[in-house]
Amino acid sequence: MTVIFEKRSLPVISVAFAVKTGGVNESEEEKGISHFIEHLLYKGTPKRNAQMIAEEIEKNGGILNGFTDQELTAYWCKMPSSKLNIALEVLGDMVKNPLFDEKEIEKERKVIFEEIKMYNDSPHLHAIDEIHRNLYKKPFGSALIGTEKTLGAMTRKKILTRFKKIYQPNNMILCVVGDADFKDIISFAEKNFGKTKGQNPKFQILKTNSSRTEKRKGIDQANIVFAYHVPLARDKKSYSAFVLNTLMAGGMSSRLFHEIREKRNLAYSVQGESHFSRNFAYNLIYVGTKKENIDQIKEIVLKEFEKISKEIPEKEFAQVKEQIIGNYQISFEDSNNQMTNLILNEINGDAKETYELEKKIRAVKLKDVKKMAGKVRGKNYSFFALVPE
Repeated sequence: MTVIFEKRSLPVISVAFAVKTGGVNESEEEKGISHFIEHLLYKGTPKRNAQMIAEEIEKNGGILNGFTDQELTAYWCKMPSSKLNIALEVLGDMVKNPLFDEKEIEKERKVIFEEIKMYNDSPHLHAIDEIHRNLYKKPFGSALIGTEKTLGAMTRKKILTRFKKIYQPNNMILCVVGDADFKDIISFAEKNFGKTKGQNPKFQILKTNSSRTEKRKGIDQANIVFAYHVPLARDKKSYSAFVLNTLMAGGMSSRLFHEIREKRNLAYSVQGESHFSRNFAYNLIYVGTKKENIDQIKEIVLKEFEKISKEIPEKEFAQVKEQIIGNYQISFEDSNNQMTNLILNEINGDAKETYELEKKIRAVKLKDVKKMAGKVRGKNYSFFALVPE
């Protein structure tokens, strides 16, 4: 097991067990199984039922949650640092000894069906999910949460077999950020987790680019997403992609926020996101607007990429770097954010990269950002629009 620890003096501790499995490890037939297992680990062990798991954390002043991503599944809590042992014991029990009770499996299957509907009923979230399908072929391009068909085919035997294969120490990261003693964390890990090795299937990630429009009744606004592939996380040019996306749609001072919202009043929401990992990476731009504005906004976006490819003022370039560095430093304030940063960087290669972002961003060259912007044209991007019918 990999153990990561960052010492802090505040009397708060964030603890996570992260398993190196997610969407990249699922075939088309088993889409959603990583997320399903995440839900089920909160449903009980031989020592604790679901209510006891929640109460041991929450009644001791903590917050309990988890998430599934494309390359990891994480179980975490944030507590007073004096309760570290409780955090380790409860989370450790969950990831080692889930019951996978038949009745709980059937109940939680219904819960996830409702979660699927929740994402589908949110136009913004649906559009963000759908762009992933435009960027990648199956199985990776399929929804991480799965479908009613794939989830309906998951038996207890399939779930248990996958759990035993993957949830082994060599596939796990224990990350702690806060006021604790590293020796205590290591002692817990050595006592409770051995050196058993698990297997983690991998499937080829095939990139593509496509454009789609989906019509829906009952919505008033068009939700559009523009996305493009960028260098992978271990490539130093991935930092150039981070700078480019911040220039384009990183906050109220970004170019697209100014052009689309402030200058032309075509939208309320203009947002950018960057997704970087060692296996896939892309930038996206989201805009909520009137159906009639879609073509105009696409033209504005592409024109702005063209402008950046030709010229970026040195002052603006320097300011965007400071923006990224400052925002990242602010994220360190929350131990839970820092815990997530450390885990993601470890999965991408090395947790120590968490502390090197400033150096990497300052090293980004203007010519690399311009060159990257120049590639976003023709068939080198994906577009999705959810529009009122």
